[in-house]
Amino acid sequence: MNFILPLPGSALALAMLALCGCAATSTTQIVPSPQPPVCQASAAAVVVWAPQWRADQKDVPAREAAAAEGIDRFFKDSGCFASTSVRRVPQLSASAIQSAASDAAPRHDRLVAIAVRELGPVVRIGTSMALVEGGTEVVLGVEEYRLPNPAPRAFSVHWAHGGPGVIKGVATLPQDMQAALAAGLQPGSR
Repeated sequence: MNFILPLPGSALALAMLALCGCAATSTTQIVPSPQPPVCQASAAAVVVWAPQWRADQKDVPAREAAAAEGIDRFFKDSGCFASTSVRRVPQLSASAIQSAASDAAPRHDRLVAIAVRELGPVVRIGTSMALVEGGTEVVLGVEEYRLPNPAPRAFSVHWAHGGPGVIKGVATLPQDMQAALAAGLQPGSR
């Protein structure tokens, strides 16, 4: 004999969440697209970065630490450039970028400026059949200067990892930053 028991609202939501699965996917949007790779394994580069958080951004020190760790790891491990000098600047003004470039000890033929606009977990409730949809996202503004040309190439990268039933915290933010940089700068594609 089979019995069907009524489920309270929260138990029903959990059951639906379990049925919908927790498949996570990664997406990258580059605007304008397509963009040729920024990375060139034989080039020397100076990379400057600065946060450009929205006014209501939470946990700013933790996000900046995660961004710094992810950026440093990416340029250390990816082979994007033959040599890289990475510097955090207070803001991405023309004078800060020029100062970082002139202070760089080795000769370089690339300057890359990265604005970190978003780095963190997202949760959306009621936007899909799973009731809860989340993950992490990274939004970057990238400018590449190829010396001696003074005009930069500029584009934005919006990288997201998540999906229905996915809830993520801040533990993966350095890896998420690395993944977003890999998607936008394209190491190993030349």
